[in-house]
Amino acid sequence: MTTLLVTYAGDVDTRFDRDYWIERHLPLVREVWGPLGLRSVAGFFPAGDGAGIIAIAPCVFRDEAAMTAALAAPQSRRVMDDIRRFTDVEPSRSRAVVL
Repeated sequence: MTTLLVTYAGDVDTRFDRDYWIERHLPLVREVWGPLGLRSVAGFFPAGDGAGIIAIAPCVFRDEAAMTAALAAPQSRRVMDDIRRFTDVEPSRSRAVVL
């Protein structure tokens, strides 16, 4: 399995609609990427002082090829276009390595 970590950085003044992200965006991610090899996705809000990482979504794919294919798929535009509905922050994406 391969995990794509999608993170959002900001502070207490950053627009981020948590309810929309959990209730609408993450189900859209499952809908679009599920058929392409996404095994699971979850949303987390790190505890802290309100600055730094404000949200993180680990997206677990069947393998590296599935992750690469999902990110390149034309239907992924729906996922990317939906981001503006809940935040003005540009997400960071990184591949998690399990040791």
